[in-house]
Amino acid sequence: MFRVIRFDLLLRAVALITIIISMAVYFLIKILWLPNFSVLTVVTLSSIISSIIVITLSSSLLSRKIWAVIAWFDKSLFPDLNGSWKGKIILENGEELEARAVIRQSLLATQIDMHSETAKSITLETTPTIEQGQKKLYYLYRATPKNPAWESYNGSTLFDIRFNGDGSGRKVELSGYYYTDRKTTGRVSLVQICNDSNNDVSFY
Repeated sequence: MFRVIRFDLLLRAVALITIIISMAVYFLIKILWLPNFSVLTVVTLSSIISSIIVITLSSSLLSRKIWAVIAWFDKSLFPDLNGSWKGKIILENGEELEARAVIRQSLLATQIDMHSETAKSITLETTPTIEQGQKKLYYLYRATPKNPAWESYNGSTLFDIRFNGDGSGRKVELSGYYYTDRKTTGRVSLVQICNDSNNDVSFY
């Protein structure tokens, strides 16, 4: 399953980088400072270095900075969707509801909290993907209506990811049709308003 990066390649890269860094540090220390530096120490050194690399990549704050640098060079990389979003839900009868969302994304997972005036939903599963060069986000959710007399329901959306504008005015947009197990359909469109994923976007 696709996550922003391929996890198998990440593990291989971490292992390779750990070996290279550990051996380089070992030879530098052995040549420059301690001729009797034990090879056993390399094992300990490797564990420490690999732990630092894994913690760095799994930390949202640190990995996002690395992600931003790589994305600056590689425009084909899946975009960072972290932040607060605002938009609308168009029901199948044409009625429009205001919608807000918060997206929390790391290299390995994406969580979306979606809120409207009548319901709020939590993520069951998300899958970022790139299909024929088009960036998309599969989103499976469970929604809880505001009215306690209504039952919860599951739904899915395939978001298309688009960019509008240039420079500092560039906006990221998500849009797609939703389908629910209540046999209802509609359309959702969202625009990223900021990069802060800690905003309260609830209506109730």
